[in-house]
Amino acid sequence: MYQVPVYWGNPYYIRADFVPVWSTSFPEALQMIKEAVQDERNDELFYDELINLAPSQEQVAIIESIRNDERGHNQMYREMYRALAGQEITGISSEQYERVHSYIEGLQRALMGELGAVEKYRRIWFGLPVGIYKDTVFGIILDELKHAAKYNYLITLNLR
Repeated sequence: MYQVPVYWGNPYYIRADFVPVWSTSFPEALQMIKEAVQDERNDELFYDELINLAPSQEQVAIIESIRNDERGHNQMYREMYRALAGQEITGISSEQYERVHSYIEGLQRALMGELGAVEKYRRIWFGLPVGIYKDTVFGIILDELKHAAKYNYLITLNLR
């Protein structure tokens, strides 16, 4: 006869439901994907402005690589939304674009934006079913963390 290992505890114990603070329903996750894609126009303006302010070709190349990753993320989110919701994402954000006052300020804003995206995308990840879409969002989260590290590098490079 099979015995339950002691460290598993009492198999007849019923625990209270645990719900993480970032718990998200599937419809909420779809809405968050839609919002993430609709904000892309402001993101494009922001990255173009940062690229124009960058003091060296090395820094331009780093920001361009981040911008290109973000374009890929938006395309993947569009495709996921189409597959999961059966609709295209239309419309753009009504939020006004806020210009950058200095390169350092722009880098700091970009860093905080990447970290904010990690939090938002974690909620999206939690609301998706197990499989390719959830795995794709996890990959996007890893890219956002990589971008944050690159922005930290650029901030450090420019504060010397």
